[in-house]
Amino acid sequence: MLDKTLTPGAFETRLYEGWERSGAFACHPESSAQPFTIMIPPPNVTGSLHMGHALTFTVQDTLIRWRRMQGRDALWQPGTDHAGIATQMVVERLLAAEGNQDRRSLGRAAFLDRVWQWKAESGGTITQQLRRLGASLDWPRERFTMDEGLSAAVREVFVTLHRQKLIYRDRRLVNWDPKLQTAISDLEVESREVKGHLWHLRYPVEGQPGEYITVATTRPETMLGDTAVAVHPEDARFATLVGKRVILPLVGRAIPVVADEYSDPEKGTGAVKITPAHDFNDFEVGKRHGVAMPTILDAEGRVFLGEIEGELRAVEGVADPDFLRGLAGQDRFAARKAIVARLEELELVEKIEPHTHQVPHGDRGGVPIEPRLTWQWYADAATLAKPAIEAVETGKTQFVPKQWENTFFAWMRDIQPWCISRQLWWGHQIPAWYGPEGMIFVEKTEAEAQAAARAHFGRDVPLERDPDVLDTWFSSALWPFSTLGWPEQTPELAKYYPGDVLVTGFDIIFFWVARMMMMGLHFKGEVPFRHVYIHGLVRDEKGQKMSKSKGNVMDPLELIDAYGADALRFTICSLTGPGRDVKLGRKRVEDFRSFGTKLWNAARFLEMNGIAPDPTWDPASATTPLARWVLDAANRATAEASAALEAYRFDDYAAACYRFVWGSFCDWFIEFAKPVFNGPDGPEKAEVMGAAQHVLGTILRLLHPSMPFVTEELWDRFGYGPEYSLIRTAWPEAVPVADAEAAHAELDWVVTLITEVRAARAEVNVAPSVTTPLLLKDAAPESLARAARWIEAIRRLGRVTEVTPLEGEAPKGVAQVVVGEATVMLPLAGVIDFAAERARLLKARGAAEGDAKKIEAKLGNADFVARAKEEVVEENRERLVAAKAEIARLDAALARIAG
Repeated sequence: MLDKTLTPGAFETRLYEGWERSGAFACHPESSAQPFTIMIPPPNVTGSLHMGHALTFTVQDTLIRWRRMQGRDALWQPGTDHAGIATQMVVERLLAAEGNQDRRSLGRAAFLDRVWQWKAESGGTITQQLRRLGASLDWPRERFTMDEGLSAAVREVFVTLHRQKLIYRDRRLVNWDPKLQTAISDLEVESREVKGHLWHLRYPVEGQPGEYITVATTRPETMLGDTAVAVHPEDARFATLVGKRVILPLVGRAIPVVADEYSDPEKGTGAVKITPAHDFNDFEVGKRHGVAMPTILDAEGRVFLGEIEGELRAVEGVADPDFLRGLAGQDRFAARKAIVARLEELELVEKIEPHTHQVPHGDRGGVPIEPRLTWQWYADAATLAKPAIEAVETGKTQFVPKQWENTFFAWMRDIQPWCISRQLWWGHQIPAWYGPEGMIFVEKTEAEAQAAARAHFGRDVPLERDPDVLDTWFSSALWPFSTLGWPEQTPELAKYYPGDVLVTGFDIIFFWVARMMMMGLHFKGEVPFRHVYIHGLVRDEKGQKMSKSKGNVMDPLELIDAYGADALRFTICSLTGPGRDVKLGRKRVEDFRSFGTKLWNAARFLEMNGIAPDPTWDPASATTPLARWVLDAANRATAEASAALEAYRFDDYAAACYRFVWGSFCDWFIEFAKPVFNGPDGPEKAEVMGAAQHVLGTILRLLHPSMPFVTEELWDRFGYGPEYSLIRTAWPEAVPVADAEAAHAELDWVVTLITEVRAARAEVNVAPSVTTPLLLKDAAPESLARAARWIEAIRRLGRVTEVTPLEGEAPKGVAQVVVGEATVMLPLAGVIDFAAERARLLKARGAAEGDAKKIEAKLGNADFVARAKEEVVEENRERLVAAKAEIARLDAALARIAG
């Protein structure tokens, strides 16, 4: 017998271990079944489960379980990413906490040994947590982006692309993190609002005493590296200065005034200082005008004079080399204060304005990023991008929702060289060796590099390996084929590449999705996936982004402990629609736990009434309207759920299941069936019991992709199959139902009648203990016949004494509703005070209308919509929809008692 209370914690771990032990998650490369492949977006090895993971992995698991039940040979490829920066930081903090040496004094080899030790001890946290969520990954196939097979793939790709001149070294600006002392990707940069200043600085015009050009800057310390001042070619204010030179304050170097459209006449002073080695825009201006690009900050963000020492000139009242030499080695922000103070002394500061602006910070190091000119390795992304663009244009890969293609195209059609090197120790060390005379040998192994050097020089020469490692995204870009054994031609590679769908967030379309497409097309000649399903962000119930500072972060593991994994998963499915964020609150998860409880209680009720699986029972033999109706409703729900999952409409899938299970099955079928279950044995009872067991089995299969635990537990306990077998059971298909339309029409009419009567009673506050007759005016003979056939259910569920046709005029004091062609009247004279009810409803309507008008006025204010936070505007829109729905409800209630 099922327990009285649903307690997910009592069976979740047991069921998951049973599935995993029995090989239920495994793909079968040797089978002839059509494959279905999803590659996990590999979580960082340092990670732990958060709500973003819960969303993306619930969606993937729902798809993989569904396709597995459809008979596809499903591979959900597991694995983790080595997460270069994050992992290195974790282990460095661990060393410090243990009182050990830092990594530099420890040495590279010993440090990497310590990282591998940490990975063995703590690197599996998130994979264990994914099991708590119910994620049915093919765990024996788990890969790691630093395992030997994937490392071989990385070396193969790097060497091949270098030989094809698609990987090269170049000296360009990068995002430099002075704390971590490495280049970082755009994805690892976050803009933070900073309250700073805008300094207006005077640069004296050479040979024109008393003449200045004023520039505005938020970073005065970088002026030491200025090599030009730019003005707009059409800005008349500066027309006479273009081609002349100005004296760079403090440095004494004469720099040109250049005409360039980068300068905006409407911003600042209209003249901008150009510091090519410390600003991305300035770098492009510097290249256009061929000016020098000296670096004036070192790797730690300290003043460095080495590249401008020879240009320091003493200029009275303008430049002082000794002052600058005193700044050497100072932190950039300390230098900023000293420079501004010195310029104020020299009366070269025109004014200082408060200025709030966005400053890029490293998301790991937490300090402002410094654009820095360094030698790095680059991939020719523009060339690699062309086939990927064409693949999306021609539909070989389709984005869902489709509008994300625009985001993909916008970036890909204006793509910049991809900086693929990082100044870290943890990662794939770049397979390049430096020899004499500036020669670089790129090979898969050191032995091959030595052989190449020997062939070039005619003798053995000393080689030094490049100390940098590859950007983490480089190895991740190979994930769809490297995990399947490439460059070896394995059976898995032949069967499971390309994949069917990639599920991910919009924030890594550029950094991962696009790069996987580039690499897959270049090395495999096919797109790595046919569909890219882009989901939104998980926000709180008010639409605000979750953050620790706001205190609105929810822990999925805590929610699983409180409500069960199924409740969290079904909540996520119900909220995951195309093109919108997931607004998740604890209350929603609690509500969907009630849905699981409803299913559990219904199953327990059936069990108590002797309902048991009967594989010999034939749905086509059903003759009673109730059995045919519920079988037809199950067919309709199956069709809706299947179509929704095909279209990646997880919200529609959840809604179809919810409506059918809670509404059609639990609320109506079981209620209609109770008198039959309690009645004498006979053909009707046998048929309704047969329909009940059949439809419960259908429900468990329909819900299994999103609610795997409770459905498997009920499947096993009822004996629909051996233990742990629901996961392998076939997805339901429509069954033949005799004269389904007639049964559908009849029972839906009864359900509508009872529903409308209940609503009318509730809206005018009729107590449950009060029963009334029902009068049917203008009812067709079939409607009267239906009422007669179902009178017992109508009496019991609608609190009705009798149903009679009405001839002539309606009596005074009735509430009325329309069901089909008939007007249904509830005589309530003497039961309620109609005048008082009208007054109450009108008052409530007035309040709702007042709320609606206030919200409409707020949303009609363009200033409010422009200035308010997005989530506040959205919340007001939702409140307006709710207010209008309440007005409509109250109007309907007033109409019911209008007579």
